Amino acid sequence: MPRKLGQLETAALALAQMRNLRTMRVGELASGLRLSAKQERELLSRMSRSGMIANVRKGLYLFPPRLPLGGIWTPDEATAINALMADKNARYQITGPKAFNRYGYSEQLPALTTIYNDAISGERRVGSVSLKLIKVARDRLGGVEKVRMPSGETLVYSSRARTLVDAVYDWSQFDSLPEAYDWIRADIAAGRITADELARAAVQYGNMGTMRRIGAILERIDASKAARSRLERAVTATTAKIPLVPTRPARGPVSRAWAVVINA
Repeated sequence: MPRKLGQLETAALALAQMRNLRTMRVGELASGLRLSAKQERELLSRMSRSGMIANVRKGLYLFPPRLPLGGIWTPDEATAINALMADKNARYQITGPKAFNRYGYSEQLPALTTIYNDAISGERRVGSVSLKLIKVARDRLGGVEKVRMPSGETLVYSSRARTLVDAVYDWSQFDSLPEAYDWIRADIAAGRITADELARAAVQYGNMGTMRRIGAILERIDASKAARSRLERAVTATTAKIPLVPTRPARGPVSRAWAVVINA
Protein backbone atom coordinates (compact mmCIF):
# COMPACT_ATOMS: atom_id res chain seq x y z
CA MET A 1 0.00 0.00 0.00
CA PRO A 2 1.36 3.47 -0.86
CA ARG A 3 2.28 5.50 2.19
CA LYS A 4 0.01 8.49 2.81
CA LEU A 5 2.14 11.59 3.19
CA GLY A 6 1.42 14.23 5.76
CA GLN A 7 1.05 17.86 4.81
CA LEU A 8 4.52 18.85 6.00
CA GLU A 9 6.19 15.86 4.35
CA THR A 10 4.48 16.69 1.06
CA ALA A 11 5.53 20.34 1.36
CA ALA A 12 9.16 19.40 2.15
CA LEU A 13 9.44 17.10 -0.87
CA ALA A 14 7.77 19.68 -3.10
CA LEU A 15 10.20 22.38 -1.92
CA ALA A 16 13.23 20.21 -2.73
CA GLN A 17 11.83 19.41 -6.18
CA MET A 18 10.86 23.01 -6.91
CA ARG A 19 14.38 24.21 -6.03
CA ASN A 20 15.96 21.22 -7.81
CA LEU A 21 17.89 20.30 -4.66
CA ARG A 22 19.27 16.83 -3.95
CA THR A 23 20.64 17.82 -0.54
CA MET A 24 19.17 20.12 2.08
CA ARG A 25 20.77 21.41 5.24
CA VAL A 26 19.12 22.12 8.54
CA GLY A 27 17.62 25.58 8.29
CA GLU A 28 16.55 25.38 4.65
CA LEU A 29 13.20 23.74 5.37
CA ALA A 30 12.61 26.04 8.32
CA SER A 31 13.02 29.13 6.16
CA GLY A 32 11.31 27.68 3.08
CA LEU A 33 8.25 26.35 4.93
CA ARG A 34 8.25 28.89 7.78
CA LEU A 35 8.79 26.28 10.46
CA SER A 36 10.33 26.66 13.87
CA ALA A 37 13.67 24.95 14.47
CA LYS A 38 11.88 22.33 16.59
CA GLN A 39 9.28 21.65 13.88
CA GLU A 40 11.99 21.32 11.23
CA ARG A 41 14.08 18.98 13.40
CA GLU A 42 11.09 16.74 14.09
CA LEU A 43 10.06 16.73 10.42
CA LEU A 44 13.51 15.78 9.16
CA SER A 45 13.87 13.09 11.80
CA ARG A 46 10.44 11.66 10.95
CA MET A 47 11.13 11.63 7.20
CA SER A 48 14.54 10.03 7.69
CA ARG A 49 13.18 7.29 9.98
CA SER A 50 10.38 6.47 7.55
CA GLY A 51 12.75 6.18 4.56
CA MET A 52 11.58 9.21 2.60
CA ILE A 53 14.97 10.93 2.79
CA ALA A 54 18.48 9.82 3.80
CA ASN A 55 20.74 11.30 6.44
CA VAL A 56 24.21 12.05 5.00
CA ARG A 57 25.57 13.41 8.27
CA LYS A 58 24.16 15.42 11.14
CA GLY A 59 22.35 18.37 9.64
CA LEU A 60 22.53 17.25 5.99
CA TYR A 61 19.91 15.18 4.18
CA LEU A 62 19.49 13.67 0.72
CA PHE A 63 16.10 14.11 -0.95
CA PRO A 64 14.75 11.95 -3.79
CA PRO A 65 14.08 13.50 -7.21
CA ARG A 66 10.62 12.04 -6.67
CA LEU A 67 9.33 9.68 -4.02
CA PRO A 68 8.71 6.15 -5.38
CA LEU A 69 5.37 4.40 -5.14
CA GLY A 70 5.17 3.09 -1.60
CA GLY A 71 6.85 6.15 -0.11
CA ILE A 72 10.23 4.54 0.68
CA TRP A 73 13.45 5.68 -1.01
CA THR A 74 17.15 5.12 -0.60
CA PRO A 75 19.92 6.79 -2.61
CA ASP A 76 22.02 4.77 -5.02
CA GLU A 77 25.68 4.29 -4.15
CA ALA A 78 27.02 7.05 -6.42
CA THR A 79 24.54 9.64 -5.14
CA ALA A 80 25.32 8.78 -1.52
CA ILE A 81 29.10 8.87 -1.97
CA ASN A 82 29.15 12.04 -4.02
CA ALA A 83 26.87 13.87 -1.56
CA LEU A 84 29.14 12.99 1.36
CA MET A 85 32.35 13.84 -0.49
CA ALA A 86 30.95 17.12 -1.88
CA ASP A 87 29.91 18.16 1.62
CA LYS A 88 33.52 17.71 2.77
CA ASN A 89 34.96 19.20 -0.46
CA ALA A 90 36.96 15.97 -0.66
CA ARG A 91 38.71 14.08 -3.41
CA TYR A 92 38.14 10.35 -3.30
CA GLN A 93 38.50 7.03 -5.07
CA ILE A 94 36.92 3.63 -4.48
CA THR A 95 39.48 0.92 -3.80
CA GLY A 96 39.80 -2.40 -1.98
CA PRO A 97 37.21 -5.19 -2.29
CA LYS A 98 34.74 -3.14 -4.37
CA ALA A 99 37.46 -2.37 -6.92
CA PHE A 100 38.64 -6.01 -6.81
CA ASN A 101 35.13 -7.04 -7.78
CA ARG A 102 34.88 -4.40 -10.51
CA TYR A 103 38.05 -5.61 -12.24
CA GLY A 104 37.17 -9.29 -11.92
CA TYR A 105 39.74 -10.22 -9.28
CA SER A 106 37.03 -11.36 -6.88
CA GLU A 107 33.45 -12.51 -7.37
CA GLN A 108 32.52 -11.42 -3.86
CA LEU A 109 30.47 -8.23 -3.69
CA PRO A 110 31.42 -6.56 -0.40
CA ALA A 111 28.88 -5.08 1.99
CA LEU A 112 31.13 -2.05 2.55
CA THR A 113 32.48 0.26 -0.14
CA THR A 114 36.03 1.26 0.79
CA ILE A 115 37.04 4.79 -0.14
CA TYR A 116 40.39 6.57 -0.01
CA ASN A 117 39.79 10.28 0.51
CA ASP A 118 41.51 13.36 1.87
CA ALA A 119 38.92 14.43 4.46
CA ILE A 120 37.44 11.80 6.79
CA SER A 121 37.94 8.34 8.25
CA GLY A 122 35.53 5.85 9.77
CA GLU A 123 32.42 3.96 8.78
CA ARG A 124 29.32 5.79 7.56
CA ARG A 125 25.91 4.78 6.32
CA VAL A 126 23.84 6.87 3.91
CA GLY A 127 20.46 5.25 3.35
CA SER A 128 21.30 1.63 2.60
CA VAL A 129 24.83 2.46 1.38
CA SER A 130 27.57 1.40 3.82
CA LEU A 131 30.95 3.09 3.48
CA LYS A 132 34.40 2.54 4.94
CA LEU A 133 36.35 5.79 4.67
CA ILE A 134 40.14 5.87 4.83
CA LYS A 135 41.76 9.29 5.01
CA VAL A 136 45.03 9.47 3.08
CA ALA A 137 47.47 12.21 2.16
CA ARG A 138 46.39 14.17 -0.91
CA ASP A 139 49.43 12.97 -2.87
CA ARG A 140 48.24 9.36 -2.46
CA LEU A 141 45.08 10.13 -4.42
CA GLY A 142 45.23 9.59 -8.17
CA GLY A 143 45.55 6.88 -10.78
CA VAL A 144 41.79 6.75 -11.24
CA GLU A 145 39.05 5.72 -13.61
CA LYS A 146 35.74 7.61 -13.72
CA VAL A 147 32.61 5.54 -14.27
CA ARG A 148 29.28 7.02 -15.38
CA MET A 149 26.42 5.36 -13.53
CA PRO A 150 22.80 4.85 -14.74
CA SER A 151 21.67 7.58 -12.32
CA GLY A 152 23.83 10.09 -14.18
CA GLU A 153 26.27 10.34 -11.27
CA THR A 154 29.97 9.57 -11.76
CA LEU A 155 31.92 7.28 -9.44
CA VAL A 156 35.70 7.51 -9.12
CA TYR A 157 37.56 4.18 -8.87
CA SER A 158 41.23 3.39 -8.52
CA SER A 159 42.41 2.33 -11.99
CA ARG A 160 43.27 -1.30 -12.65
CA ALA A 161 47.02 -0.74 -12.12
CA ARG A 162 46.42 1.45 -9.08
CA THR A 163 44.06 -1.15 -7.58
CA LEU A 164 46.81 -3.76 -7.81
CA VAL A 165 49.22 -1.41 -6.07
CA ASP A 166 46.59 -0.77 -3.38
CA ALA A 167 46.21 -4.55 -2.92
CA VAL A 168 49.94 -4.87 -2.16
CA TYR A 169 50.31 -1.61 -0.22
CA ASP A 170 47.22 -2.08 1.97
CA TRP A 171 47.35 -5.87 2.20
CA SER A 172 46.55 -5.90 5.94
CA GLN A 173 43.45 -3.75 5.39
CA PHE A 174 42.17 -5.76 2.43
CA ASP A 175 43.53 -9.26 3.21
CA SER A 176 44.70 -9.29 -0.40
CA LEU A 177 48.04 -11.15 -0.31
CA PRO A 178 49.16 -13.47 -1.80
CA GLU A 179 46.16 -13.39 -4.20
CA ALA A 180 47.18 -9.97 -5.54
CA TYR A 181 50.35 -11.48 -7.02
CA ASP A 182 48.24 -13.87 -9.09
CA TRP A 183 46.13 -10.92 -10.26
CA ILE A 184 49.30 -9.10 -11.33
CA ARG A 185 50.64 -12.10 -13.24
CA ALA A 186 47.31 -12.72 -14.97
CA ASP A 187 46.74 -9.07 -15.94
CA ILE A 188 50.21 -8.64 -17.41
CA ALA A 189 49.98 -11.98 -19.25
CA ALA A 190 46.59 -11.01 -20.71
CA GLY A 191 47.72 -7.51 -21.66
CA ARG A 192 45.17 -5.80 -19.42
CA ILE A 193 48.00 -3.74 -17.94
CA THR A 194 51.69 -3.43 -18.75
CA ALA A 195 54.52 -3.97 -16.31
CA ASP A 196 55.51 -0.34 -16.85
CA GLU A 197 52.02 0.90 -15.90
CA LEU A 198 52.22 -1.12 -12.70
CA ALA A 199 55.73 0.11 -11.92
CA ARG A 200 54.72 3.75 -12.47
CA ALA A 201 51.73 3.36 -10.15
CA ALA A 202 53.88 1.65 -7.51
CA VAL A 203 56.48 4.43 -7.58
CA GLN A 204 53.86 7.18 -7.38
CA TYR A 205 51.45 5.67 -4.86
CA GLY A 206 53.28 2.89 -3.04
CA ASN A 207 55.97 2.76 -0.38
CA MET A 208 59.32 0.99 -0.20
CA GLY A 209 57.80 -2.35 0.81
CA THR A 210 55.25 -2.16 -2.00
CA MET A 211 57.88 -1.34 -4.63
CA ARG A 212 60.21 -4.10 -3.45
CA ARG A 213 57.45 -6.72 -3.45
CA ILE A 214 56.17 -5.69 -6.88
CA GLY A 215 59.75 -5.59 -8.17
CA ALA A 216 60.29 -9.15 -6.95
CA ILE A 217 57.11 -10.32 -8.72
CA LEU A 218 58.11 -8.59 -11.97
CA GLU A 219 61.53 -10.24 -11.70
CA ARG A 220 59.93 -13.68 -11.28
CA ILE A 221 57.75 -13.26 -14.37
CA ASP A 222 60.68 -11.77 -16.29
CA ALA A 223 58.79 -8.54 -16.97
CA SER A 224 60.36 -5.75 -19.00
CA LYS A 225 63.72 -4.49 -17.81
CA ALA A 226 62.49 -0.90 -18.18
CA ALA A 227 59.72 -1.49 -15.63
CA ARG A 228 62.10 -3.10 -13.16
CA SER A 229 64.65 -0.33 -13.66
CA ARG A 230 62.01 2.26 -12.86
CA LEU A 231 61.40 0.55 -9.52
CA GLU A 232 65.11 0.04 -8.86
CA ARG A 233 65.75 3.77 -9.20
CA ALA A 234 63.05 4.53 -6.64
CA VAL A 235 64.03 1.90 -4.05
CA THR A 236 66.61 2.60 -1.36
CA ALA A 237 69.32 -0.06 -1.25
CA THR A 238 69.06 -2.30 1.81
CA THR A 239 70.09 -5.70 3.13
CA ALA A 240 67.11 -5.89 5.50
CA LYS A 241 64.89 -8.60 4.06
CA ILE A 242 61.09 -8.54 3.93
CA PRO A 243 58.80 -11.49 3.08
CA LEU A 244 56.82 -11.48 -0.15
CA VAL A 245 53.78 -12.56 1.88
CA PRO A 246 53.89 -10.84 5.28
CA THR A 247 51.48 -13.30 6.93
CA ARG A 248 53.66 -16.34 6.22
CA PRO A 249 56.98 -17.44 7.75
CA ALA A 250 59.92 -15.70 6.07
CA ARG A 251 61.43 -18.88 4.64
CA GLY A 252 62.43 -19.46 1.04
CA PRO A 253 64.81 -18.22 -1.65
CA VAL A 254 65.81 -14.57 -1.54
CA SER A 255 65.61 -12.08 -4.40
CA ARG A 256 68.85 -10.21 -3.76
CA ALA A 257 67.94 -7.35 -6.08
CA TRP A 258 64.90 -6.56 -3.91
CA ALA A 259 65.88 -8.10 -0.56
CA VAL A 260 62.60 -10.02 -0.62
CA VAL A 261 62.13 -13.54 0.74
CA ILE A 262 60.08 -15.47 -1.80
CA ASN A 263 57.78 -17.32 0.58
CA ALA A 264 54.89 -17.83 -1.86
